[in-house]
Amino acid sequence: MKILFYSCCLLFFLSCKKEKTQKQKALFLVGDWVRVNDKKGSTTYEKWDANLKGIGYTLTEKDTTFKEILSIINLKDSLYLKVEGVNEKPTLFKFTHVTDTSFICENKQNDFPKKINYYLKNNQLNAIVSADDFKIEFVFNKKSM
Repeated sequence: MKILFYSCCLLFFLSCKKEKTQKQKALFLVGDWVRVNDKKGSTTYEKWDANLKGIGYTLTEKDTTFKEILSIINLKDSLYLKVEGVNEKPTLFKFTHVTDTSFICENKQNDFPKKINYYLKNNQLNAIVSADDFKIEFVFNKKSM
């Protein structure tokens, strides 16, 4: 009986550690980012903290024209990107691939986007939001403090 108990405890510990490790891989997002390929007259920012909670917003001149609240959460033993403030209810995108410098998450039921891909390349944060044959690419530089 003790062996069964200890085996269950070990499996629980290892599964928790795996989830934490998967979430820690997304720490490459942490920082203040400014979009370098924005439309003329607009500036888009993303800010991510060490708890993997973020905010994305666009300023056109001095007016906020877009805002979303972002977070990476564990839900039912899976990792999700949660997006709030765009739709009436929060939208969840399930992680389908994750490395130390990238992740892909998807929600095939969402109109747009269905897929979100974040990755680091040449010290820039890149994000591609896409659905079917349409995509928008975001390229961010890290703001120096």
